Amino acid sequence: MEKEFIEIINNLSQNKMVQEMKNYNQHFECNCYDHCFKAAYYTYKICKKQHLDYQSATKAAFLHDLFLYDWRTTNTKRFKFDILGMHGFTHSEKAYQNACKIEKLNDIEKDVILKHMWPLTLWKLPKYKESVALIIADKICVIEETIEHIRLKKKKKGLSPLTILLLMWLYNI
Repeated sequence: MEKEFIEIINNLSQNKMVQEMKNYNQHFECNCYDHCFKAAYYTYKICKKQHLDYQSATKAAFLHDLFLYDWRTTNTKRFKFDILGMHGFTHSEKAYQNACKIEKLNDIEKDVILKHMWPLTLWKLPKYKESVALIIADKICVIEETIEHIRLKKKKKGLSPLTILLLMWLYNI
C-alpha cells in the first residue's frame, strides 16, 4: 500500500463512524469498511494516473458506502429520500448524509459519493471524472468479491454457471 494513499485516508479511518462500517457486510464475506478501503485504493490509483483530483476522489471513495445498516434486513423505505425502497437506489444518499457529519465535502467529493451507483441510478449522471473512477473501481471490487465468494463456495460445493450469473446479476455487476 502506498504511503500517500494511507495519509489521505488516515484521519477518516480513525473515525468512530467509519470504523462502524466493519460491523456491516457489503458483498458476501466482505464488510463495508474493507470494501470501501479497496475501492478507495483503486480510485486513488486511477485518478492519480489520470492526473485528476485523487485526494478528493480517494476520501470520497472511502466514504461511499457509509450507510451503516444491514441492507439485507433493513427496510430502506424508512428513509425520506427513498424512491423505490431498494438499497441500490438509496444508500448513496444515506452515505452522503453520514459523510457530511464527519467531513466538509467539496463538490467532487459530494458527486463521487452521490453518483457512485450509476448506471443503476440513471438519473444520477456523474459530473466529474473522479466520480467515474469510483464507479469503475467499485465495480471491480464487486467482481473481485463475487469471485472470491464463488471460490469459497466452490470449495464447499460446486456452483452452476447459471447460479454464478444470477449472483452477478443480483449484485449489479
